[in-house]
Amino acid sequence: MSKAMRQMPERTGRVCVAHGEAVRYPISDEAGDPLSEHRDTGSAKLKVGTGGLLEAALTRENLQVAWKRVKANKGAAGVDGLDIEHTAQTIRRHWSEIRQELLAGTYRPSPVRRVMIPKPDGSQRELGIPTVLDRLIQQALLQVLQPLIDPTFSEHSHGFRPGRRAHADAVKAARAYVQSGKRVVVDVDLAKFFDRVNHDILIDRLRRRTDDAEIVRLIRAYLNAGIMDGGVVSERHMGTPQGGPLSPLLANVLLDEVDKVLEARGYSFARYADDCNVYVGTLSA
Repeated sequence: MSKAMRQMPERTGRVCVAHGEAVRYPISDEAGDPLSEHRDTGSAKLKVGTGGLLEAALTRENLQVAWKRVKANKGAAGVDGLDIEHTAQTIRRHWSEIRQELLAGTYRPSPVRRVMIPKPDGSQRELGIPTVLDRLIQQALLQVLQPLIDPTFSEHSHGFRPGRRAHADAVKAARAYVQSGKRVVVDVDLAKFFDRVNHDILIDRLRRRTDDAEIVRLIRAYLNAGIMDGGVVSERHMGTPQGGPLSPLLANVLLDEVDKVLEARGYSFARYADDCNVYVGTLSA
């Protein structure tokens, strides 16, 4: 639903719950403890042609940075009840087997744990909290995917993008539109967007941006992992619950199509996740 207003919006989008940052790392075939510090750990560009994106995501260097990000974001345990410390112990004991399952395409993500948090308007937002292990894997995937995918997004998209000031940049763009005379604001809020994402359409849009079948297959497994509420796991055939590191990137993959349509029609707009403001000069526009 959308509505027109003759004022500048106080808020252009929502504050993210947790997100990651993109970095690039070299390919490595190390399959040992990925959490132990390594003297070669550090930022470096992804080496093209030496392996697939999934292998790049699972290097020790990439995983160490992903683990630091997951620890920094803290957060509650998932359906397995394991916190950061206990998950670290599990990873150190079983990483070799987990890595092999990931590379073989047999890894099955755990369901996310359903949590409802209040919103300022009195309604509630659904979060899906992955296990700490799955947050680590998702963050590792994000770090190799985001440098490839993010540059293809619209300049009018401000939410969950590395190197941007997110909300501040969206507000700055909004002020510039208003100062240019476009004082009528159409506030577009895609209600329940995250709950209604069509998995098939999302995967199709993702394939247009990466042809890495292993990565796409694993992301599909995360979309289909299900959600646990009150001890009962329900299958999900649509939706991408907020709460995992990959969720914001996947949302932008899908919503970038909206951005491109608005650009093609010449509209001035600013989008932050599933909130979008379109600026026009008159009500008739």
